[in-house]
Amino acid sequence: MKPQSAKTSWALLMAIAVLLAVIAPAFGAGDPQVGATKAITCTGCHGPQGVSPNDLWPNLAGQQPRYLVKQMKAFRDGTRADPMMGPFSRNLSDQDIEDIAAWYASLDCQGESDEVQ
Repeated sequence: MKPQSAKTSWALLMAIAVLLAVIAPAFGAGDPQVGATKAITCTGCHGPQGVSPNDLWPNLAGQQPRYLVKQMKAFRDGTRADPMMGPFSRNLSDQDIEDIAAWYASLDCQGESDEVQ
C-alpha cells in the first residue's frame, strides 16, 4: 500500500468513526409508546402527563431526553441520592430509562402528548 493511500484510508476511517459517534445516540433512542406504559409508576408523583400535581416533585413533560436519561441513570446507579427515586429506579434497565425518557420528552409542559395519545 502506498503511503498516500494509507493516509487516505486512515482519514476515511476517522471520518466514519466521527459520523457514527454523532448519529449513534439516535439509534439508542427510546420508544415513547413503550415508555408510556413503563412510566405508570411515575404518575403518582410526576402526574399522568408529566406535570406534577405537587411542587415537591418536578415536571418531566418536555424535558430533553438526554437530561432525563442522565438523571434516571444517576438515581439508579446511586450517584444521585433520593429516598423516593432510588427504589423506583433501581431495577430499570438502560432501555427502560431510554423509553421513559422518550415518553416524557414527547409531552409538552402543559401535559398533552405530541406523539402518543
